[in-house]
Amino acid sequence: MSSVLYPAIAAVTLLAFLYKLPVLRSDRSAIQLGLIGNNFLIFVIFLTCTHSVWQRINGLSGIANFSGLFMHVCVVGTTACQQIVILHLAHERQEAWRRLRPRLLAISVGLAVMTLLFFMTKSHEEGPDEFSLTTQNYSAYFTVYLVIYTVNQLDVTVMCWRYAKVASAPWLRRGLYITTFTIPFALVYSTGRLADIIVHQFGAATGRAWEPVVGSFISVAALLKTLGWTLPDWGPYLSKAWEPVAARRAFKTLERLHQSLTSHVPDPVIPLDSNERLATRLYRMTVEIRDAQWALRTWMNPAVATVAGRACDIAGITGDDRAAVIEAAQLKSALEAKSQDTLPPACTDNPRAADPGDYPAELSFQRKLARAFTESPVVQDVLKQTTRPTALKEARQ
Repeated sequence: MSSVLYPAIAAVTLLAFLYKLPVLRSDRSAIQLGLIGNNFLIFVIFLTCTHSVWQRINGLSGIANFSGLFMHVCVVGTTACQQIVILHLAHERQEAWRRLRPRLLAISVGLAVMTLLFFMTKSHEEGPDEFSLTTQNYSAYFTVYLVIYTVNQLDVTVMCWRYAKVASAPWLRRGLYITTFTIPFALVYSTGRLADIIVHQFGAATGRAWEPVVGSFISVAALLKTLGWTLPDWGPYLSKAWEPVAARRAFKTLERLHQSLTSHVPDPVIPLDSNERLATRLYRMTVEIRDAQWALRTWMNPAVATVAGRACDIAGITGDDRAAVIEAAQLKSALEAKSQDTLPPACTDNPRAADPGDYPAELSFQRKLARAFTESPVVQDVLKQTTRPTALKEARQ
């Protein structure tokens, strides 16, 4: 692993570090410094784990296995950087530092104990693939390191999970969730290293049998961490690249609903040039669907919405999906009434069951409405029920 996998991960994290570095020209906040520090330290960790660099650091320091201590200090440093980032995301600066101080103090004490135990140990020179396996010489040191690492990883995971639930930026939310999903990999690493310590207490030579698993899992954790913490920066570019595809899919989804409504209510339609941008045509389509819906209001029987609501309750349909089914049932019923020129005894006051707050939310809801209009078996069942006079009479009661 030290000859192929670790250099590859070091290269990836170096790219993440260099990508993020120019941000410091305009933003030197604790969040940006923490993110850059985290990427740099992960790069240093895996660079140190390459055999040639490991030996070079040991040679320059003149201390046996100093590279191992240096690597573990960097590992703990990444958790400190991550805590700085997530606490400043979740809290104002003053409150963030108030919560950080005891955490950083505990990490500092732990690092001091680690360093003391390391220098109290007498051992011969080892390579990066052997250092973690020869724990008979470093049992106390490794125990302290694993406690610091595991506790802080759990702390970061809990904070990321909590903040991801309230984060407003979609790509930040996705990045935080990816970060939380690294904890199983980190725990496998901790468990493997703990097993290394335990087997030595029973006279076993090493934990080399599970070392490939431990190395692979901590590598995956590092890559996912890097992905999660950098995703808010480059994720929006993915959204931008995806916009034409998403717009075309949305246009195709809404097309049948739009045609069904405007064939009965053509007034809202404004002819557009065939060369008009797809985004403009899609926006006009959403407006025309809503205008046609309001124009059909006089043909909508309020009892249909009541029957549709009950059907959704029985089927366990909630939220926007419920609203989409109710609106779809009202629209189909209104189109049927208009085609037969049969006005209901009373019309609904408001044909809308949902009120999205912005255009993206409106577009998302209309796609659900279109699918309910064309595909929902609940809508079909509601229409069958409402053709029976007794059903409408019961709904109005």
